[in-house]
Amino acid sequence: MRVVDRRTLVGALGVAAISPGAFAGVSDPAALRADIALLQRIYGSLHPGLYRYQTPSQFAERCAELEKALPRPASMQSQYLQLSRLLAQVKCGHTYANFFNQSKDVSRVLIDPANKLPFHFIWLRDRIVVTANPLGVDGLRTGDEILSINGAPAGAIQAMLLPYVRADGSNDDKRRVLLNVTGNDKISTFDVFFPLLFPSDRAQFTLEVKRLHGPVRALKVAPIDQARRRSMAPKGLDIGSPDYWSLAWPKPNVAVMTMPSWAMYDVKWDWKARIAAMFDEIATKGAKGLVIDLRDNEGGDDCGYEIVARLVERELPLFVDYERRVRFRSTPADLNPYLDTWDTSFRHLGDGADDLGNGFFRLRGDDESRRIVPKGPRFTGKVIVLSSAQNSSATFQFIDLVRRAGLARIYGQPTGGNQRGINGGSFFFVRLPNSGLEADLPLVGLFPKIAKPDAGLRPDLRIDPTPEDIASGYDRGLQKAVGDLT
Repeated sequence: MRVVDRRTLVGALGVAAISPGAFAGVSDPAALRADIALLQRIYGSLHPGLYRYQTPSQFAERCAELEKALPRPASMQSQYLQLSRLLAQVKCGHTYANFFNQSKDVSRVLIDPANKLPFHFIWLRDRIVVTANPLGVDGLRTGDEILSINGAPAGAIQAMLLPYVRADGSNDDKRRVLLNVTGNDKISTFDVFFPLLFPSDRAQFTLEVKRLHGPVRALKVAPIDQARRRSMAPKGLDIGSPDYWSLAWPKPNVAVMTMPSWAMYDVKWDWKARIAAMFDEIATKGAKGLVIDLRDNEGGDDCGYEIVARLVERELPLFVDYERRVRFRSTPADLNPYLDTWDTSFRHLGDGADDLGNGFFRLRGDDESRRIVPKGPRFTGKVIVLSSAQNSSATFQFIDLVRRAGLARIYGQPTGGNQRGINGGSFFFVRLPNSGLEADLPLVGLFPKIAKPDAGLRPDLRIDPTPEDIASGYDRGLQKAVGDLT
């Protein structure tokens, strides 16, 4: 199942008609209130995972609560927050008011302003640890811990943010990793929600900072805007270049394949040829061990199948434990004006599917017959995959597949995604006509054939970074993997 990261698709899509007053800043009554009935009907008719973690009556109650929660008048910020909380309660990692798919008018209000912290950081559980200081903010070092922001403790900030963050099921590890600000994402989840939930008219952020093994001190830093944030992105992460995927040799007989993303649908280079070339080099140099680093990789295309084809000795079947379902045969004609997509065939996904009699249609075709066919040169050495909670889409499925087939050991942190199944594959972008907001709608649900836990996939060996590792630049997971393959 191809699970798509839609973040770069929106520019090529049309936009449904939006009311002239949608971007007036406020509206009374709230514009979103007028959109709720439409959203209820669209999701209730088409979303395969809408009731995976809630009942129909709970969803209806939550829609009603959203209407009541909106103030009069309601700012765009209030409407976006309330919509995001409603969608987060679906507990689907592909269901949210996608930052990347909002209109320019909405982005100017929600994403562009100068209200962002001027450094990079990650969360270690409920602790904020600085990972990079590209702008050279005075008094801030890699490894420093941010104890509070404008008087709000880090743990309290995280607790406030988590109910608005997308993830599958109860997988809060995924929600936490999405709150990291590393420059790898063009728009960071924290950058969007923190200013909305902790608004401030101060000219500077006041931080309480603890130096590693040092004192606590107060530090004032100037906020930055989205353009400045983009300028801080790590160098060498250009997805438009084949070098975006790298092959390194920390030891003469150990190769490290690093793949920050599999969102390949918009690149001009041949990603299949790039994978083939890397395995040719691995064969030529006689590697005995291979590390596949997917820790920053949320997913995208099914690139992992091309890797598996170089690891298997015989054909490997797919979707043994899961089946694909949709909620419709064809989309109702009156809903189509609000459903953008890059492939209009999605409007008829359920044509010819098996009616399961419970509101679902099981997709026919390739699930039972799809297999990965071996390709050469085959790698016969030991393989370790580095995982993290980012792995929640195509990378979640890849890790599940290689572990089930005994092709690799998994080192790192538990994955994102969920063993109870994820939703993706095909998408509509729901354009709400009054508020002007967009909500992503995945169309294909993977459902396990036997009961599975509400959790991601646990690694064979858990390895967590420490503040000391971050301060020194030591990659504990990678070093352990290379050492175990040497």
